[in-house]
Amino acid sequence: MAPPADLDALSPAELKALVLDLLGKMADLERTVAAQREEIARLKGLKGRPALKPSGMEQGTGPKPSRDRLGGRGKVVPRVAVEERILRATVPPGSRFRGYQDFLVQDLVLRTEAVRYRRERWLTPEGRLVVAPLPGGVEGHFGPELRRFVLAQYHQGQTTVPRLVAQLRAVGIAISKRQVVRLLIADQRRFLDESRDVLRVGLASAAWVTVDDTGARHGGANGSCTQVGNDHFAWFGTTAGKSRLNFLELLRAGHTDYVVDAEALAYMRDRALAGSAAERLATHPQRHFPDQAAWAAHLERLGIRGMEGSLGPARVATEGGLWGAVRAHGLLPGTVIVSDDAGQFLVGEHALCWVHAERLVHKLDSFTDQQRAAQARMRDLIWWFYADLKAYRREPSRRRRAELRARFDRIFRRRTGFVVLDRLLERLHANKPELLRVLERPEIPLHTNGSENDIRAQVTRRKVSGGTRSDTGRDCRDAFLGLAKTCAKLGLSFWDYLGARLGISGQAAVPYLPDLVRARCQPA
Repeated sequence: MAPPADLDALSPAELKALVLDLLGKMADLERTVAAQREEIARLKGLKGRPALKPSGMEQGTGPKPSRDRLGGRGKVVPRVAVEERILRATVPPGSRFRGYQDFLVQDLVLRTEAVRYRRERWLTPEGRLVVAPLPGGVEGHFGPELRRFVLAQYHQGQTTVPRLVAQLRAVGIAISKRQVVRLLIADQRRFLDESRDVLRVGLASAAWVTVDDTGARHGGANGSCTQVGNDHFAWFGTTAGKSRLNFLELLRAGHTDYVVDAEALAYMRDRALAGSAAERLATHPQRHFPDQAAWAAHLERLGIRGMEGSLGPARVATEGGLWGAVRAHGLLPGTVIVSDDAGQFLVGEHALCWVHAERLVHKLDSFTDQQRAAQARMRDLIWWFYADLKAYRREPSRRRRAELRARFDRIFRRRTGFVVLDRLLERLHANKPELLRVLERPEIPLHTNGSENDIRAQVTRRKVSGGTRSDTGRDCRDAFLGLAKTCAKLGLSFWDYLGARLGISGQAAVPYLPDLVRARCQPA
């Protein structure tokens, strides 16, 4: 990008956009330099950068477990009814009965069942053929118990399709790989809709969400899987790439429209969209567009073009239209988005993860004793400050809030003499509003550990099975993993959930997950 001819002629919004663009490019260059260092070390036969362990800041700043409480698994309580069987003892005459000694044994009965339903057919006097209906829950030539087993093994058990086929055949089921794939992806609209509604309810009612993403393969190409969730729900969405435009599309939670309202126009102006373009959008009578085609045609009519780069006029306008749709549907009403400082997540009310911030200091390369001492000292100060932030979350107060703000400045405005560390401290200080968002919103977490834990399921799935081929397969993989995670967070059995949704006889009802998420997310 060529430098502007006259920096003094730029508006504050244009200067801000230029700085954000340069910071993004600097971060890309830092990653490139780090990758080149590792490659040079590999070519030279060196060991390369040391493998750093996680910082441990969250665990290290927490209260120590009590020594008085001894760990243990506790009493085994089966989730099923316990059948009692009396075992008779052979005893000599004159023995006295002294009750029973209980011994609990849990077992799994796995058996294959094949039923041929002989459905009566009757021809009525009117000439209409009547066929006896199939029992409830029977759809296709595989019963609901088998379908539940396949879904649970694949999504929760993280097995592969070939191994699942081999396992089913080993117990006597005559089934092919194609039939197993159909059980996994065919006629799953109800699960896809429930997963979508979980996201909608979570974004509409949660005080905060954490987000993260990881690589994903789909259709033979590299893509990205984004996680959105909190303590009560989790949702995954895989797309071709990761960008702020992509993230905003996911935040629409299945809606396809674009909206130009006050929220959208404020977003566009904050992202330095040219005043003339914003004015054309603001003064046009049409404000709602049902889909991407209608929106693209509208931008073309107004002469707003350019989707290339983060500051392309059409791209910024499209992001604004997406943000307008998000807010028009009642999503993210004051919800704080906590992220790891990836640029695509910088929308709405935003907060940063402290663990990722400390990790930047942790992984700095130091070469002298003075540098290592400065690095260790800064890490100690950050850990200490983080522990006090955790204490503040438990008991917030106005006086403590002011003290922590002032102390943040003292820590991150330090000059250590370690040039790289000092530059990093300046960068972290520039993120002060996002790092200290917890002072105004003490209910939000200080880290994105929840998202990182959730998204490991997608990483495992990628390592075990590679990628997906069809769009339906991709959507089902994301939906079922999200539903399994949501069940775990709500204290539900994913096995019972599948049984209830598949209509298995005798299975207890499981409420609609979005209703449970809404009830949990509402403030007490």
